[in-house]
Amino acid sequence: MTLTGRCHCGRNTFEIDGELPEKLTRCTCSFCSKRGHLYAYYKPDRVKFPQADSDAVYRWNSKLVANHFCSACGCDIGANSPDFQQDGLWDGKTRRIAINARLIDDFEAADWPVTVVDGKHLW
Repeated sequence: MTLTGRCHCGRNTFEIDGELPEKLTRCTCSFCSKRGHLYAYYKPDRVKFPQADSDAVYRWNSKLVANHFCSACGCDIGANSPDFQQDGLWDGKTRRIAINARLIDDFEAADWPVTVVDGKHLW
């Protein structure tokens, strides 16, 4: 199955080779909380960005996470991040792509089950 999505203005699109996850993730860290993210996670080789005309990147603190957003319409697209475990640990090499599930075409993220990660205290 291929899932597709785009930012509001359509200048950034993505394709996911895979299914919707059983649950979305809501992180309580300061960045994710302020942006209202609901993430679906995928292995990097499962996600393509056929159009990224207005892709901008924001990094902070350790610079390990690259948060992508549209510089034209402001939509958060997702992030390339370490594959942190629920306890905040990372093996130092495995990465994952977090897609803002609210941008997936024909999908109502608000109706999906959510796992909360205590990023406020983990990172």
